[in-house]
Amino acid sequence: MFDHPTDVPTDLYIGGKWVPASTDARFDVIDPSNGAVITSVADGSVEDALATVDAAESASAGWAATAPRERSEVLRRAFDLMTRDAEHLARLVTIENGKALADARGEVAYAAEFFRWYAEEAVRAHGTVVTAPSGTNRIVVLEQPVGICVLVTPWNFPAAMATRKIGPALAAGCTVVLKPASDTPLTALAMAAILEEAGVPAGVVNVLPSRRSGAVVSAMLHDPRVRKLSFTGSTEVGRILLREAADQVVNCSMELGGNAPFVVFADADLDSAIDSAMIAKMRNGGEACTAANRFFVEEGVAEEFGRRLVERMSALQVGPGLDESNQVGPMVNLEAVEKIEALVTGAVESGARVATGGTRPDRSGFYYDPTVLLDVPSDAPILGEEIFGPVAPIVTFTDEDEAVRLANDSEYGLVCYVHTGDLARGMRVSERLDSGMVGLNRGLVSDPAAPFGGTKQSGIGREGGHDGMLDYLESKYIAVQW
Repeated sequence: MFDHPTDVPTDLYIGGKWVPASTDARFDVIDPSNGAVITSVADGSVEDALATVDAAESASAGWAATAPRERSEVLRRAFDLMTRDAEHLARLVTIENGKALADARGEVAYAAEFFRWYAEEAVRAHGTVVTAPSGTNRIVVLEQPVGICVLVTPWNFPAAMATRKIGPALAAGCTVVLKPASDTPLTALAMAAILEEAGVPAGVVNVLPSRRSGAVVSAMLHDPRVRKLSFTGSTEVGRILLREAADQVVNCSMELGGNAPFVVFADADLDSAIDSAMIAKMRNGGEACTAANRFFVEEGVAEEFGRRLVERMSALQVGPGLDESNQVGPMVNLEAVEKIEALVTGAVESGARVATGGTRPDRSGFYYDPTVLLDVPSDAPILGEEIFGPVAPIVTFTDEDEAVRLANDSEYGLVCYVHTGDLARGMRVSERLDSGMVGLNRGLVSDPAAPFGGTKQSGIGREGGHDGMLDYLESKYIAVQW
């Protein structure tokens, strides 16, 4: 791929070419481990955004008409290339995002799987033919690509969130404009280079780094040629984009915030529950919409669960992600650290007790120590916020109904985690939880073959699985008789 992880093109990728921003503007990409500048990338303008739509339009008809098997083979080659370059990509993710290298390797493997999964799904956009109940005609239903797609991805999984959107879009026959987070544009640009090498035709995939996210995305959403928006990010920004998309009635998929409860019943296997808690809380340093955010533990085991969690969290080594002796890297930027610090301070003021952590290490970079909060009141403000960091607040409960009530007491409904030794209870509680996903005796739910998404203000639509490709297809009904 490249001699060094950061040796990726740093211009815009439009119509199969690397081009500077129309204004020649650039912005710096910062290494969260030390605050140093890694490099600079082209800063796309509104004019550049419309140029990406032009390129996507020019390629749209040809890509939609490309045989499903051919689209499939391109995606399969992209999977092979990502696998070949996995270590380079993982190091690139760590350099610009900060996450521990083990987490970055896991992300790249997960990201590549979306290309493999949708290589298989590309040939499965099945339509139907049935006889109308009246017997007068046939009902023929075709699945056709929705059209030009704008894909807006976050900084916390810069590889996986790109492939989770690009994979199904290309499988369905759509062309795309990828707008990556400005904190982590390099991974997206590396994805463009891989897709080009895999044989994606010019204009099918375009990548637009920009610090002017609101303006460039708005310009694309108001271009009548754009028919799809897929956004992963905060609920606050999602609401704004939904309003913007309404002006042209753009088809939207929104994967928004989360506030995942982690419920532990007294009959749970605590060894398993603690292992799951560490995955659900500390994967990606807690910077994940699926991260366990609120720990609800039944009274009889709360003290023991808290003791064990403190033991495990306090043993984690914090430092630069590229150093494999560290399990927790820096947060993505200073603002993220300041938000976490404010939430912990507020929790303590509301009566919580810091059992471990609760501090910022005295070093350069954007770090926060793994933290466990005990005796957290059930109405503490921290329980209503998406922490996005390595902080685990523990609340006790007395019975199943209270556990469900506490877990559902959120505007979010992305994922819930439940640990119990009683499978009947686990399934019963899972059905009562108002969320799009449940990890039952598991701390990890993400899988390219499964429909990922939430309820309430955690979003609209699903990514992954067969459902993920359906979000990029529209059903056309033809009434015909023969």
